[in-house]
Amino acid sequence: MKKSLLIVASLLILMGYQSSTFAQEQARKTYAYFSLEPDIVTNFISTNTSSRKLGFVRVSVELMLNDPEYLEAAEHHSPLLKAAVIEIFGRQSAEKVTALTGREDIRLTCLEKLRELMLKETGSEMINQVIFTKYIHHQG
Repeated sequence: MKKSLLIVASLLILMGYQSSTFAQEQARKTYAYFSLEPDIVTNFISTNTSSRKLGFVRVSVELMLNDPEYLEAAEHHSPLLKAAVIEIFGRQSAEKVTALTGREDIRLTCLEKLRELMLKETGSEMINQVIFTKYIHHQG
């Protein structure tokens, strides 16, 4: 009886320690979100050889920052970040812009490029994720 009581008490202490450690880790992980305003609107060219028509994409881009202290730097560098996203979309084929898997490839390319730019400009990658909250495309 005493042995089982000791085991139960030990487990409760261990669970209490783990939950407090988890709570501390969660408290330290505070993210911030920054919108690249206004929406990005840019063109892409259809790769269809019979008709080279122009299309456009309109994207709302949100940046998930690793810490709220990075909001000021993100705002300061927002023209650079927007220009990079516009450049990335401008190099994409119509097939990539319109496909769901292509959209994810573009998002990951944007994430990599924006992290690279922020590391160069500020010494910290600071961007945890790039999120497309609106994604509209039209091919003429």
